[in-house]
Amino acid sequence: MKLAARSRKLARNTVVYVMRAKHVSDYKLKVYFSDGATRTIDFEPFLKSSQNPMIRAFLDRARFAEFAVRDGDLMWGEYDLCFPIADLYENKV
Repeated sequence: MKLAARSRKLARNTVVYVMRAKHVSDYKLKVYFSDGATRTIDFEPFLKSSQNPMIRAFLDRARFAEFAVRDGDLMWGEYDLCFPIADLYENKV
């Protein structure tokens, strides 16, 4: 697995998955990837800017905190909210 030199961008044809995630504060999660990289991701701007009521429902902090890592994906519910791994890796949510 290759990571572009000194970058947060995922190298082309690289396979990475989410190993685990930890709630840091409010809408921030620390995400641990299979290549050893970690990212602290703030989901608040995404949640607040969404016009979709199903996404805005995750502004409820208790609901947001109910995330899980399953099969290498970070998700809420049964894919009620899920992001492409490359977007998480590059902190582009």
